[in-house]
Amino acid sequence: MIELTHKIKNPTTDEPATLTLPWEKRIKSRQRVVLDNKEEAGLFLERGQILRNGDVVSSDDGYHVRIIAAREHVSTARAQTPRQLNIACYHLGNRHVDLEIRDGFVRYPHDHVLDDMVKGLGLSITVEQAPFEPETGAYGHGQHHHHHH
Repeated sequence: MIELTHKIKNPTTDEPATLTLPWEKRIKSRQRVVLDNKEEAGLFLERGQILRNGDVVSSDDGYHVRIIAAREHVSTARAQTPRQLNIACYHLGNRHVDLEIRDGFVRYPHDHVLDDMVKGLGLSITVEQAPFEPETGAYGHGQHHHHHH
């Protein structure tokens, strides 16, 4: 089994393998995984490391694997104004929801109750399969995940 032990700081563009993972798996430092080419591997990274889309991890003998953010079942809420987006993020944040905040939209794991709340704030919702890259929080590496749905 390939043991992937560290992130590469300046990766090259031609990595031999890829690993597609959802967000909940990209925040775990130690786990067994199956690469996209069906090879078994183990992630043994320093605790607290988060894998982002495009990151490259490596084994001690130089085997490189590029991380791909899996497409996940998410809600994408689009705002007409920055203030409208800010208000939606405030209310979602009060519910300790993982949020990907971008210019003009916020994305979160799909939840119809949250969708109804956000629609009530005037945003439009698209339920879709999309890569999910949430903020990691102000208190370190984002290991404080509380899901209160």
